[in-house]
Amino acid sequence: MPFHAQPALSGQLISIQTGQVRPLMVGGRKAVSAIGKTAVAGPIEVGVLGLAGDEQADLSVHGGLSKAVYALPSEHLPWWQAQRQLHGATMFDEPLAPGYLGENLSLQGLLEQDLFIGDRLDFGDVVLRVTQAREPCGKFNAVMAYALAAKDMVQSGRCGFYLAVEKTGFLQAGARCHVLPGARSTRVTEALQHKAWKHLR
Repeated sequence: MPFHAQPALSGQLISIQTGQVRPLMVGGRKAVSAIGKTAVAGPIEVGVLGLAGDEQADLSVHGGLSKAVYALPSEHLPWWQAQRQLHGATMFDEPLAPGYLGENLSLQGLLEQDLFIGDRLDFGDVVLRVTQAREPCGKFNAVMAYALAAKDMVQSGRCGFYLAVEKTGFLQAGARCHVLPGARSTRVTEALQHKAWKHLR
């Protein structure tokens, strides 16, 4: 039987978002968070600690070298909007804007089940390495405005993934990337199930 190589994975950067630390009510308590990101235009500098102008409130769970950038497949936003409507968190049909779930990069064509921990996203000027699945927290429930949001993220696998910066440079919306395979032993979705499910039962 002839050998058929797997086609190379590729995707596109739809938009880039950054955010600043702001007050946030979480379970009736005052907290701070930079989860709400807004789109930025033009080439954005990407350093080893993330995007220029982006902030993190708690470096123990977000940011740092291994979680410098958070990416989310843009294909998930309509599903998340439907979940919010289902749980009475919103009465409106407008699609969620990129950055609402805290994502720095809105990607198209690269889903969690297709990517493995250690894979690299090669944008040419910038190379990012997949380090782990995003694990939801109470702040995510607060932003989504319904208590089961974190559980929905784990059960659906629509979590996005954190990236370390292996090659610094500049990124701009519209850029394409190619996936450079790593060891390919643990899918992003598998990593999420292993780490997060025990905290949500």
